[in-house]
Amino acid sequence: MTQLRVEAEGVASAAPEVVWELVSNADSYSEWGPWSASGYENLGARAPDSAGVIRWMRYGRTTTVEKVLESERARRLVYTVVKGIPVRNYRAEVTLSPEGEGTHIRWTASWDRTLPGRIVHSRLRTIIAAAERSALPA
Repeated sequence: MTQLRVEAEGVASAAPEVVWELVSNADSYSEWGPWSASGYENLGARAPDSAGVIRWMRYGRTTTVEKVLESERARRLVYTVVKGIPVRNYRAEVTLSPEGEGTHIRWTASWDRTLPGRIVHSRLRTIIAAAERSALPA
């Protein structure tokens, strides 16, 4: 089946280790992103950025649940959607790499091209465009 794809990238002035703490810690998502609440399901003694961790975030009336598939500290995080948004075979990857004194951040996501998936694609593109506009200097 054909896949839909969304990606965004930019440069943060903070070091990769600092950016990693934001990207990998679902508890903080509601502090810096568009989510009204966020956290973990049954984290227990596991590290919040380890493979197998289940995290969630609420945006409007939708709570999306994700599972971390792969994690390379301060470099790469791969996850899938378990439930929440109506997509099939969703896979996203966040990569961080040093750039000067800061960090180059790249986020990509893909999923099956279904009718609900196309609606999600349109909505994510709108959210990303708004985030990029708000990050531009005045």
